[in-house]
Amino acid sequence: MANVVVIGAQWGDEGKGKITDLLSKSADVVVRYQGGVNAGHTVVVQGQTFKLHLIPSGILYPDTECIIGCGTVIDPQVLIEELDQLEALNISTRNLLISETAHVTMPYHRMIDQASEERRGTHKIGTTGRGIGPTYADKSERTGIRILDLMDPKGLQKQLRWTIEYKNVILEKLYNLPPLDAETVIAQYREYAERLRPHVVDSSLKIYDAIQRRRNILFEGAQGTLLDLDHGTYPYVTSSNPVAGGACVGTGIGPTMIDRVIGVAKAYTTRVGEGPFPTELDGVVGEMLCDRGAEFGTTTGRKRRCGWFDAVIGRYAVRINGLDCLAITKLDVLDELEEIKVCVAYEIDGETTKDFPSNARHFANCQPIYKTLPGWQKSTAECRTLEDLPKEALSYLKFLAELMDVPIAIVSLGASRDQTIIVEDPIHGPKRALLHANGTPVTSHR
Repeated sequence: MANVVVIGAQWGDEGKGKITDLLSKSADVVVRYQGGVNAGHTVVVQGQTFKLHLIPSGILYPDTECIIGCGTVIDPQVLIEELDQLEALNISTRNLLISETAHVTMPYHRMIDQASEERRGTHKIGTTGRGIGPTYADKSERTGIRILDLMDPKGLQKQLRWTIEYKNVILEKLYNLPPLDAETVIAQYREYAERLRPHVVDSSLKIYDAIQRRRNILFEGAQGTLLDLDHGTYPYVTSSNPVAGGACVGTGIGPTMIDRVIGVAKAYTTRVGEGPFPTELDGVVGEMLCDRGAEFGTTTGRKRRCGWFDAVIGRYAVRINGLDCLAITKLDVLDELEEIKVCVAYEIDGETTKDFPSNARHFANCQPIYKTLPGWQKSTAECRTLEDLPKEALSYLKFLAELMDVPIAIVSLGASRDQTIIVEDPIHGPKRALLHANGTPVTSHR
């Protein structure tokens, strides 16, 4: 039995959907613990592409129980659309469970999110406009609507009439937007409630029961470490905690119940939205990474900014999350390059540091210090073992493992399930590792 957390070790979009899907094969339960429809996980199975925003990737395995935890915020309309799409493809959703204490995204959240971002002008933060921040804000303000409120028609009517009256003042007076009709919203969300009612449970109790029965549980986060509200590149962050610690708060279990934490990182770095990005590439190489990596957001379709691998933020992710091992994705995107750079440190105001700066001004002034490695200029798409890789590609992976002092357990070489090298099974396998460049093993910190 193992309870494993999968997190993004960069700015999100690392390929967590594929890795979660792969690990779900060994999991009995998959739990999503934070974020909302601002997340997008793409999974390719036998040539068929599935794009999921709220439903855990484990839904593609018919016997896997999938839970949307209390730390998520749920847009019922989007969730129902996902249910319909999966069922239309003959994917059963009977095993999907929804936390009764998860908060609900309402129409006014989306309206406020979009209007607020527009008003920021040059100070915009790059929100998806899906209402995630305002939903979490209402949660913190203790005025939010929860799934259990949807299940109580009379209570929902009373609560929403007051809330919409209050939100309409903001919409009209602050943003010059038309008011919402309370009765229309109430009727719409009552319909959503009836569709979702069979899936609603006390998710913390369900997860605890699964742990007591020694079932394998996989906890999946959305976004990435550098987008964490407390530990990311604030203010250009999301409104929740994607880091490993968020799995406990977002599901209702204790930290002693987590056995292993897996970080997912691309073989290069990408970022969507605003904010500093020390290794960003503006020229031909950046465009090549974007084109070969199909770097466009699953949720918004926005083009991702691309750059070299940043080991400084990699080490930070290891520290903040307590990573036991890494999954490196999209190694194949680098196949054509003659040489590859890796950021090993930053120069800030004339001083060199290998540590991620918590001061936003310092981070904005970081200049990357690079180590240049030879490329392999051979296709890796068909490689299925480490021995199949070109020696330069294997050396590159070993260099990353050495820099971050954490083993690499999985290497992904394409979008499909089978385009993967499993160095070790992160759930059941022994803690083997890639070797350091000097031949000594990379061992987990645990």
